[in-house]
Amino acid sequence: MTERDGVFAGDNPFEIARRWLGEAEGVEPNDPNAIALATVDPDGLPNARMVLLKEIEDGGFVFYTNYGSAKGQELDATGKAALVMHWKSLRRQVRVRGLVEREDGPQADAYYASRSLQSRLGAWASRQSQELPSRASLMAKVAKITAQKGTNPPRPPFWGGFRIRPVEIEFWADGAFRLHDRFVWRRDTVDKSWQIMRLNP
Repeated sequence: MTERDGVFAGDNPFEIARRWLGEAEGVEPNDPNAIALATVDPDGLPNARMVLLKEIEDGGFVFYTNYGSAKGQELDATGKAALVMHWKSLRRQVRVRGLVEREDGPQADAYYASRSLQSRLGAWASRQSQELPSRASLMAKVAKITAQKGTNPPRPPFWGGFRIRPVEIEFWADGAFRLHDRFVWRRDTVDKSWQIMRLNP
């Protein structure tokens, strides 16, 4: 096995990712859990956008969205995605590629319930990624939803989580003279063992 120490130490890539995120939470001024999420449309044209990662599990990276959004539809269609976590303050990044599954049960219910009331009502009101006539029309819809759903709205059936189960995780740390340190964990399928190697910068 490739020798690793310092910030790369550990035998579980999910634990390493959690540790790096924990360090970023102490130094990043805004949204240390922000990730760049990449998907592809039916023609194979890539899409990328920033979303907030909500959990690094032992087996997956979980975030939440509207299933009818462009990203939701693309994730459902291909079942594959990639993400990047980048922390400028730490001069590190984590790249993930893998297979996607919905998180549409009690875990999604619990996360939805933990959000602010305004965010929960907003999830009901927004037809994410679809054309919006005006901001005023959106605010009117929020007011209507508030009257209908009250102060404890249930999770919308069109809103929930996605879990990326990686087949590849790369850890990158900035090095002097652009001689960066890179280690990649790869496996053929999500139930196989990891193969670890150091990459050229």
